[in-house]
Amino acid sequence: MTAKKAIRSALISVYHKEGLEEVAKELIARNVIIYSTGGTAAYLESLGAKVEEVADLTGYPSILGGRVKTLHPKVHGGILARRSEEGDVKTLAEFDIPPIDLVVVDLYPFEETVASGAEDAAIIEKIDIGGIALIRAAAKNFTDVTCIASEEEYSELAKLLREQNGEISLEQRKTFAARAFDVSSHYDTQIHAYLDPESPNLKLSLQKPKQLRYGENPHQKGYFLGNLSKVFEQLNGKELSYNNLVDIEGALQLVDEFEEPFFAIIKHTNPCGCALGNDMKEAWHRALEGDPVSAFGGILACNGKIDKELAEDINKLFYEVLIAEEFTEEALEVLRSKKKRIVLKRLSKEMHPQIVKSAINGYLVQDKDHKKADESILEVKTSRQPSREEISDVVFGDLVCKHLKSNAIALVKNGQLIGSGIGQTSRIDALKQAIQKAEVRGFELSGSVLASDAFFPFADSVELAHQKGIEIVVEPGGSVRDEDTINFCESHGMCLIFTGIRHFKH
Repeated sequence: MTAKKAIRSALISVYHKEGLEEVAKELIARNVIIYSTGGTAAYLESLGAKVEEVADLTGYPSILGGRVKTLHPKVHGGILARRSEEGDVKTLAEFDIPPIDLVVVDLYPFEETVASGAEDAAIIEKIDIGGIALIRAAAKNFTDVTCIASEEEYSELAKLLREQNGEISLEQRKTFAARAFDVSSHYDTQIHAYLDPESPNLKLSLQKPKQLRYGENPHQKGYFLGNLSKVFEQLNGKELSYNNLVDIEGALQLVDEFEEPFFAIIKHTNPCGCALGNDMKEAWHRALEGDPVSAFGGILACNGKIDKELAEDINKLFYEVLIAEEFTEEALEVLRSKKKRIVLKRLSKEMHPQIVKSAINGYLVQDKDHKKADESILEVKTSRQPSREEISDVVFGDLVCKHLKSNAIALVKNGQLIGSGIGQTSRIDALKQAIQKAEVRGFELSGSVLASDAFFPFADSVELAHQKGIEIVVEPGGSVRDEDTINFCESHGMCLIFTGIRHFKH
């Protein structure tokens, strides 16, 4: 530590006073000159500090309902003056401006006011002007000034003053300055987001990153930035990992597509099993039946309540995470018998509306794929018409396929995923994979629906489907060879349906 500077004067004007007493005691003990305003001045005086009002320093009272208090050369000059510059020192003397060595200022609670649902006028009043200017000035001049911009740093400052006899080193001042600009940039980002929520400019500011054990692999660092406590209550298990969070995102996006009792089992963001049911227990058993091998170590998610009987069934499988809207106390007692398995109660459906990915030397941003193919937009391209039950599976299959990695094929039957082809480099290979998985599990393909996330470039996929007894095919359409596919289906008594909606997922 080098270039220590003694704190001889301080400007303190804060919204949050909790913890400030510790700092005040250290300053008082060292006879530091303290400048302050309004409520902060009164608070410091109650602690025994001798306080000089900023209004007495500037010769101007607080005006415009408190909007202007510290915006004055006698304040900012004392902060910004470079002590090593002879001209700056002469200017201070010429205009009787006292140098200020320490600035302790926090900001009006803008984010909290927005979150409270306050009216626009009240929110605008929480846009801090004087505070942000003081923070930026003090942080810029960290060579000579210590800047404390958050109540979270009061304790650290007091400790340094106590242990270093009222001196702060250059390295410490620089660290505080960096944190101060983090505070100010975050603050401005939140204001911009409030005033222009639809801006195409990417401005992200998320503080207090949670360090994860590692990223996708042990040699990669991983962090989460956000507030999971608004979305989940963790009722059991170890800490969530990077991969857990990625899979949970995929699981919830799929679950939120359905209102009926629905269960999904996710591996590497893909549903390996999912199904509707008359109740949660039936939905669970049908989802597991789809691929019980891949379900091992998966993420389980549903849109309903877990009771004791269902918990006992689920506990027979090794899983990483179980998510539900509600758990009975008896169910939790069962689930907690497995100490490391993560159990999450969902508190809200709040999800980020966009997808942001780093790409090359920049970022890609897109809206999430919320479009659904309901019955009203289905375009039957053949004379063979679907029944009511088949239409239900068409809609179900298209929704499930939307959540598989491209190239993707979903085979569904009676509201159950019975086979899937995921992440293949050709569509025919995706179909072959889906058929193989369904046949290995003993599912009868006759009566099932084939859903594709994108158009068929050739008729080979529907030819193979026909060989396996599949009569209903749903796809977006849009290929230059659509007529080949349509003609094959028509001549072989198959039903081909176009949705007009592609669901690529990479």
